[in-house]
Amino acid sequence: MGQLLSSANDVDRDVERYGIVLRQYPPGHSRRPVGLNNLAIKLQARFQQRNVMSDIDEAIELHRAALLLRPLGHSHRSQSLINLADSICTRFRQRVVLSDLDEAIELCRAALTLYPRGHYDRVMPCLNILALSLHARFQHCAILSDLDEAIELSRAALALCPRDDPDRSMYLDNLGLSIHTRFQNCAILSDLDEVIALHRAALFPRPRGRSRRFSSLNNLANSIHTRFQHRGVTSDLDEAIEHQRAAIALCPTGHSGRSECLNNLAFCLRSRFQRHDVLSDLDEAIELHRAALAICPPGHANRSMSLANLAESLQRRFQQLDQSSDLDEAFKLYLPLSQVSHTVSRSDLGAAKSWATSAEKMNHSSALIAFKTTLRFLDQHVAALPSSSHHFDVVREATSSHATDAFSCSVRHGALTTAVELVEQGRAVFWTQLARFRSPLVELSLSSETCAALAEEFKQLSFGLRNAFDQSIEDPSPQLRQLTMQWDFLLSRIRMLPDFSRFLLPPLFSDIQKAAEEGPVIIVNASQYGCDALIIFCAQDPVHVPLDIIRTEVSELSCEFQTLAEQFGSSGVQHKLVSILRKLWDYIVDPVVQALRVSKVHHRSRIRWCPTAEFTLLPLHAAGPYEKKKDNLSDIYISSYTPTLATLIRARQQVSQDASLQHFVAIGQANPDRGKELQYVAPELAAVAQHLAPVVSFTSLADSHATVQGALGALGRNQWLHLACHGMPNRQQPFESSFAMRDGPLMIKDIIRSNWQNPEFAFLSACHTTVGDERSPDESIRLAAAIQFSGFRSVIGSMWSVDDEVARQVVSAFYSNLVGGSGRLDCTRAAVALHKAVKSLRKKIPLEQQIVFVHIGV
Repeated sequence: MGQLLSSANDVDRDVERYGIVLRQYPPGHSRRPVGLNNLAIKLQARFQQRNVMSDIDEAIELHRAALLLRPLGHSHRSQSLINLADSICTRFRQRVVLSDLDEAIELCRAALTLYPRGHYDRVMPCLNILALSLHARFQHCAILSDLDEAIELSRAALALCPRDDPDRSMYLDNLGLSIHTRFQNCAILSDLDEVIALHRAALFPRPRGRSRRFSSLNNLANSIHTRFQHRGVTSDLDEAIEHQRAAIALCPTGHSGRSECLNNLAFCLRSRFQRHDVLSDLDEAIELHRAALAICPPGHANRSMSLANLAESLQRRFQQLDQSSDLDEAFKLYLPLSQVSHTVSRSDLGAAKSWATSAEKMNHSSALIAFKTTLRFLDQHVAALPSSSHHFDVVREATSSHATDAFSCSVRHGALTTAVELVEQGRAVFWTQLARFRSPLVELSLSSETCAALAEEFKQLSFGLRNAFDQSIEDPSPQLRQLTMQWDFLLSRIRMLPDFSRFLLPPLFSDIQKAAEEGPVIIVNASQYGCDALIIFCAQDPVHVPLDIIRTEVSELSCEFQTLAEQFGSSGVQHKLVSILRKLWDYIVDPVVQALRVSKVHHRSRIRWCPTAEFTLLPLHAAGPYEKKKDNLSDIYISSYTPTLATLIRARQQVSQDASLQHFVAIGQANPDRGKELQYVAPELAAVAQHLAPVVSFTSLADSHATVQGALGALGRNQWLHLACHGMPNRQQPFESSFAMRDGPLMIKDIIRSNWQNPEFAFLSACHTTVGDERSPDESIRLAAAIQFSGFRSVIGSMWSVDDEVARQVVSAFYSNLVGGSGRLDCTRAAVALHKAVKSLRKKIPLEQQIVFVHIGV
């Protein structure tokens, strides 16, 4: 073993010796940068052997000091940049702080600009570290361009590396690891064959007895095991186990890579157990997972993954032997996750999800704690990501169905207020994070002069961060990272103030309940464990309404409706539509109506629906028996929607400070750059003007003036909006859903970056404005939600295609009811005005057009 790596005594002597040398180079000495650099390298080597964080932290500080002594123009500045990047990247693998990765990538890019042509020996390490950093960032942020660039850089480094270079194995392995990750995401089988060939090639320059041979063996075993999982060839599994055993034999105790080797052999043995049902394989896998966990102390980046691996293996053995001690140990392993206080990583979140899933499957008493932990980790994990649509796939994967499952778990445990808290915390996560930058600060501003100063600082930083949304897919700039750090620090200062300890934290039920101040809010939840409704009242406990439908049936009903909606306008759809609306009434809406009546919610009161999962795609507001002498829902109550209860509360808080502001803009685009001409846009704008020009400051923007910048500019000067144009939902890239203007699309991401003052109301007379990404309906990435997020308190949008002649009629009747006899606009009357408008047109327009428009907000 002493031939494989320096012994512990050797590395200690190296650190001590180079420390003595550095003390011989006081500040100002010409060789001090060399002394700092050499000691840092030895500390990093000792960290890789012993995994003591203070060593890598000290190494980073020494490299920073050396870099300061090598300013621009210094011949060795590039080397200091690379050394610092390497140390920071090494620390990231243990602590998983994304800002470390961003800094390492920035340092590598800076170093690359300093290398003269032809210096291949100096460029290769830089390309390698940059590739490793980008690969790591992809694993945490899922930006495919990072992975593509990592592979390209690894290929370039390998191409520059001579065949007799002692580090060639490292370049082969690193390229193989990046391509392996691409295979796991894209499943291109040729990638997997290339990965195995690269890892086999990496073994040749590392013959028996050479250091780091264990790493190449581990990588080769992993790739062959992956091939077994896809092709099922038993010889692959046997070879993977053989290589993995050899890797462990070569990896010294205490090395930072040993836990990974142990876990990987355990995975192989678990696969063999599944194939051949030999219990000794599972027993050995459990002992290997135990050993891996033992060398990952609390706070270690791999600890949560290791404990989840061990817990899952113990549960498998419990299923085989029915020994309660295995199950007890499994859930005892999970419990410390609920006490984690360090920065949460993606693997922490994965372990918490595993806990929640297992607890539900085994009907374990820790299920509710597991869901609470999962959603707390989710909140922290997403908050650590830069606010960009490029991270939406990470958010989608992270959120999955955990909020709706947590809701179901809480209801089954009788914890109704907890159900509301958890479903609020785990839905519309992306909007919730962005909403941090739009938080009303009136209460904070009025508390004291100090608080007012903090509120102003918060406002400025939030504006900067919101304005940076999606500006570039390149690396976060130092300025953006600095803004984020300042924002986080300011947030902690605000939370130290009396009465502000929960500022921007997930709300408690006592806060959420305020959403029902103007009428009950009904959460309709679909989970794999059951479907339920909860009615939220402002001054009493929630009322539980069990629903006699399961999620698969809701999904089938949603698919049936979406298919039918594509046929609206053709003959023969009315009967099918009524059939779906009757099912919605029987299984979902009527039980809720009965509970509302028991709770003495009066006839024609306003109610708000907050649907989850596939319920978000169904027209609950239009449900009814559709029989003579029987009332449909619209005959009983006036329905609105809200994506979350917190969204409704924010809309109520955003009251204009100047009640005299009544500036209205009507924007119409009949001839966009894409899409067919709309015949009735001009008459629709004329109808709007007829009702509003006498009572408000009214502006119309149409044809060549209705451009992207023209619309954004007009919205900056007006609080009221009517928009008549094509709505263009993009289900694959929801942030590119748009309104069609003369010169191009006005996209959701343009709306997010906006900074409109005191917006009140928007009527979106366009198709599909409440339709979003069907793969993640709970994230509400749709046009109407973007408009509401940008500050509009009350929004009317459409659930499917709108006939533009029908739209003109609805719009005219709506504004006639909205203005009424008051001579002033009030956005809180929008739901009632829409209700009356549709009712007045029932005999003139087809059913699907009567129910296409919905109200969202106050």
